[in-house]
Amino acid sequence: MTLTSESRVTVGYGRPAYEGANIRTWIGFKHFLYLVEHAVTQWAREQGAGARQLYLEHGLGLEIVDSSVQLPAVLEIDDEVRADVVRERGGRLRVQLSVVRDGAEVTVLRGRTTVALVRERSADGHRPAPDGLHGLEVADVLDASTVAPADRLARPVTGSIEESLGVGPRGHLWSWRAPYFYCHYSDRVQHSGYVRALEEVVDRFLDARGISVGRMLTERSWIPVVSRARVQLIGAAHMEETVHTVFTVLDVLRGVMFDGRMDCWVRRGDELVPVATARILHGYAIAAGPGAGGMAQLDDEVVRALTGGGR
Repeated sequence: MTLTSESRVTVGYGRPAYEGANIRTWIGFKHFLYLVEHAVTQWAREQGAGARQLYLEHGLGLEIVDSSVQLPAVLEIDDEVRADVVRERGGRLRVQLSVVRDGAEVTVLRGRTTVALVRERSADGHRPAPDGLHGLEVADVLDASTVAPADRLARPVTGSIEESLGVGPRGHLWSWRAPYFYCHYSDRVQHSGYVRALEEVVDRFLDARGISVGRMLTERSWIPVVSRARVQLIGAAHMEETVHTVFTVLDVLRGVMFDGRMDCWVRRGDELVPVATARILHGYAIAAGPGAGGMAQLDDEVVRALTGGGR
């Protein structure tokens, strides 16, 4: 996907946060998505109202409910990133992030995101959105979710959380309290909170399987690489609820990548209600020694760890 000069709207320039440079000077996938969020909020300002104005004057919360991105090139800590956004239809936006290296433009992210304006319970009153954001209002996050109806269904609690969610040998369960700093509008976990959760549950999964990021770096000079990710909201997880998060490896692709899925649930009464889901395509680059610069081949030990003993 390439944005032509006639169709794209440059919404700003920025640099990735220093926090994202965790391995050498490369930026992790989470901060690519933070830059997308920044581009989306700036786009809203240019349509007539930023997040503050939407909340205080219209009673609306600007919400990213879906982000799907491909990461074709690395991003480094001092890169200046240009963000281009195009509105396709409704709340669906096309986003491209690019940098200039050696005089040439390099695309570091291609993606699509869906936004909605949620009528906030905590806001004082409600007024229609500005004309440039017309048609994005919803009563609840669920009303704007792009997740298939079959994946929005609650599950009965039939025993332990692990048993109720059917966590198999390829899966890993992590339960966490939704802190206020993952939330917005005094209420619910925001999109970036689930981006953080995706990064952490993958890290916890790999550690639990004996192939932690630190071990792979130390023993093999393998650097984590994410080439594709998608995070979708289904409903609202409210501040200080416990979010039960399951990460499952779905497949090992071509011996160099693994496709994983995250599903997030909250318990309400005797049901587990889905609140978010995500997918990630993850592999490793070789930083030193034989094969440096290429993709690491996932050997039998790693594949067994990822799949719980199967393939």
